Amino acid sequence: MPRTVSQWRGRFAREGLAGLDDKPRPGPVPKYKAEAGRRILAVLERPPPAGFARWTGPLIATELGDVHEQYVWRFLRAQQVDLDGRKSWCESNDPKFTAKAADVVGLYMAPPENAIVICVDEKPSIQALERAQGYLKLPNGRTLTGHSHDYKRNGTSTLFAAFEVATGKVTVAHKNRRRRVEFLAFMNDIVADYPGTAIHVVLDNLNTHKPKNDRWLKRHPNVQFHFTPTRALRMSSRKTSSRQFSCRGEPCAGCQVEAASILPIV
Repeated sequence: MPRTVSQWRGRFAREGLAGLDDKPRPGPVPKYKAEAGRRILAVLERPPPAGFARWTGPLIATELGDVHEQYVWRFLRAQQVDLDGRKSWCESNDPKFTAKAADVVGLYMAPPENAIVICVDEKPSIQALERAQGYLKLPNGRTLTGHSHDYKRNGTSTLFAAFEVATGKVTVAHKNRRRRVEFLAFMNDIVADYPGTAIHVVLDNLNTHKPKNDRWLKRHPNVQFHFTPTRALRMSSRKTSSRQFSCRGEPCAGCQVEAASILPIV
């Protein structure tokens, strides 16, 4: 201990506060070189042994023979390789992908002057659950507010929502079904909110959005539909997430509806 104290005092006298910083130490000699990492990655390129669906840390260590299992796991974490993870992807087969993508992105990046750009989507089959709400008096005198676990089913509902790109305003409506009739009724409400204004609507390729003979669009020349490329829904500048909210009498009084909120993608 005296030698240690004397060492730190001497370093402070010679170098000041900088001398109190810990000096770099060589540490133990690494047991595995970069070649071990390349061998691990090479094993992952091969199919797993018979009877196994995927590679695991112990299987890789057994396959290599001279590499410990714990090093295999450390190397895979450093490389952000998840052996149990399952990734999904979706490739668009739309022959007009480039033109549609340029059209939608152009609306977001440079919207037309004196026009409104909105994104419209719907979420069907939302359960309308009626729960007992209020407060519960606890034995310790505290009060717990919320709702009970028990509920009563009141059918399902379809949520239509429109997201205005420029302001972030969200307009929603509940309908009993998701047909062309309900979609046009919602669009009539949107058009009524912007009288005499050019409206550009970004939609997905649901069949209720694009009939063969769209008489509604002919009656509303100020409205123009823009469809995202097939299998490219995230281009519609919104994502669907679930939350619970009180629907205030629609479709039933005091019910809790598993709803979709339309949010901009940053």
